[in-house]
Amino acid sequence: MKQRARRRRFTRQQVVELWRRVHVGQTLVEIAQALGVSSPGVSRVVTAAGGIRPVPPTRHAGTLSLAERQVIERGVAAKQSARAIARTLRRAPSTISREIRRNGARTTRHRSYHAATADARAWRAAQRPKVCRLAQYPALSTAVATRLKQDWSPRQIAEWLAVTYPEDLTMQVSAETIYQSLYVQARGVLRAELTAHLRRGASIRHSRASRQRAQPSTIVGAISISDRPAESADRAVPGHWEGDLIMGGQSSYIATLVERSSRYVILVKVSSKDSRLVARALARRIRTLPKGLTASLTWDRGSEMAQHAAFTLATKVAVYFCDPRSPWQRGSNENTNGLLRQ
Repeated sequence: MKQRARRRRFTRQQVVELWRRVHVGQTLVEIAQALGVSSPGVSRVVTAAGGIRPVPPTRHAGTLSLAERQVIERGVAAKQSARAIARTLRRAPSTISREIRRNGARTTRHRSYHAATADARAWRAAQRPKVCRLAQYPALSTAVATRLKQDWSPRQIAEWLAVTYPEDLTMQVSAETIYQSLYVQARGVLRAELTAHLRRGASIRHSRASRQRAQPSTIVGAISISDRPAESADRAVPGHWEGDLIMGGQSSYIATLVERSSRYVILVKVSSKDSRLVARALARRIRTLPKGLTASLTWDRGSEMAQHAAFTLATKVAVYFCDPRSPWQRGSNENTNGLLRQ
């Protein structure tokens, strides 16, 4: 019978470097090539964590370091006593003898000690995984799972719990904890099938950097969101809008506009995604708004807004475009579109 090849374990340094590269937006293939490992191996690490970068472990300042364990390894190989090794390291003899006893390996005649193995064993023994909040409180977990099945978003659930149980802290949880309980299946609290009820339906987290790796915009004369008036950032001044075009079945199209300060929503039905038709339809609707409420419009990089210059000429409203594949830069509109699609 043919034996299955053993999976190669990643070193601690490789895992740290892997997540650093994930964070900056490299693909799994690029990461595998840089680390000299297989793409499926990288995929297993990322998928097991739900795409969420684990918190790097830390160790107490008084803990034996790898360099000190290497000194112990040489001392044990030279058959030095624990007291002699302790004098070299300026450590207590009990610390050295306890380290050899805990993390060494006993052979038939004597005890051996390998620094790398001992250091890895010490790291594993020091792990104290924190129990997930949803695992601590079954009633809270049931309430969250029930509303996820009803297509509530994690943020809606978190805010509903805070309003419904203002005095009961065991029935409150953050939206981020819900997301992590869904994506990190090792927590064993919420079933993976519930991710299908999220508005994006993603099974793992993707870093913003990975989503931003796109080709330059083909929209002629596009003005970057970085040039948008600073007053629009804090949402204190009304009149700054975010927009996008959403498509439904049977070739139906609706342009959505959300005012950043009040979150007021305007829907504009258009017959197609032709940029000239979209620009004319939006211009007609914008011109019906009171003066002072039409300061700017921030749009995605969709080609339906290619006629932005004609729109600006008709309305005197400047159009600013998000960075490629960065929908979070117009978050109010993106969240509204998620609700409308749902």
